[in-house]
Amino acid sequence: MGGLLIILSVFVSTIIWADLQNIFIWILLSTILIFGSIGFADDYSKIKSNTSKGISSKIRIIFQIFFSFFITYLILINLDPSISKSMTFPFFKNLIIDFGIFYFLISIFIIIGSANAVNLTDGLDGLAIVPVMIVAMSFAFIAYVSGNIVFSNYLLIQYIPGTGELAVFCGSLIGAALGFLWFNAPPAKVFMGDTGSLALGGSLGSVAIICKHEILLAIIGGLFVLETLSVVIQVFIFKMTGKRVFLMAPLHHHFEKKGWPESTIVIRFWIITIVLALIGLATLRIR
Repeated sequence: MGGLLIILSVFVSTIIWADLQNIFIWILLSTILIFGSIGFADDYSKIKSNTSKGISSKIRIIFQIFFSFFITYLILINLDPSISKSMTFPFFKNLIIDFGIFYFLISIFIIIGSANAVNLTDGLDGLAIVPVMIVAMSFAFIAYVSGNIVFSNYLLIQYIPGTGELAVFCGSLIGAALGFLWFNAPPAKVFMGDTGSLALGGSLGSVAIICKHEILLAIIGGLFVLETLSVVIQVFIFKMTGKRVFLMAPLHHHFEKKGWPESTIVIRFWIITIVLALIGLATLRIR
C-alpha cells in the first residue's frame, strides 16, 4: 500500500501546484503511473499466490521496454530536435555527442535501469526512500537551472525550455517520500513494494532524460548503480566460476551477512548518497 500512497501523493500535489499546460508534467505523471502499475501487478501476484514469486521477469521486462520506448518517444518529440538525441558529459562544457537513433536504446536502458535499480535497493527499512529523496532534490535544482536561461548560461549547461516545472514534480516526490518515511522508519509499518520502487525509479530516469543530464543520474544515484552492479557481478561470476564475490547480493545484504546492524547500513548508505549528490552537483560548476 505504501507504493500506492506515494503515487497518489505525487499525483495530487503535482496536479495542484504544477503548470498543467507543460507536456513534460503529463509525461512524468504517465511514467509514474505506468511503472507503478507494472509493480502493482507484480505485488498483487505475490499476495494472491502467497509466495515471493510475482509475474515472470521476462513479462515484466517486456512491458518495461515497451512503455519506456513510448515514454522516450514522447520526450524526444517535445524537446528541441537539435539536442533531443544528444548527451552532455560532466566536467566538459563543449563535449556533446549526438547518438541519433541509438539514443532510443540509451533512453530505454536509463528508464528501465533506474526503475529496477531502486527496486533492488529497497531491501531494508528506509534504505531506498532517502536516496530517492536526495536524487529528487538534486534534480529539482538541475531542472530549475536548466529551464532558466540566465542560470543555464551562467553554468554553461544546455537551456531546455519547460524543464523548470519539473522542479514541482521532484518536489512532490520529496514530499511523498517524507510522508512514506514517517511510517517506513524502523520498525516499518508500511512498505513501498514494487509498486513504489518501480514508479519512483522510472520517473527519476525520465526526469534525467528530459533535463539532458543522464550521466549525472548515474553519479548522484550512484548507490543504486552499486546495488545493481553487485547483483550483476554476483550472478556473472557465480555462473562462470561457481564462486560468490559477495556473501549475498544486493550489496546491503552482503553487509548484513558481515554482521553490520541494519541501522548502520542504512545510515551509511544515506551518507554515500549525500556525498555523491554533492559531487554530481559540483560538476555543474566545474567545467
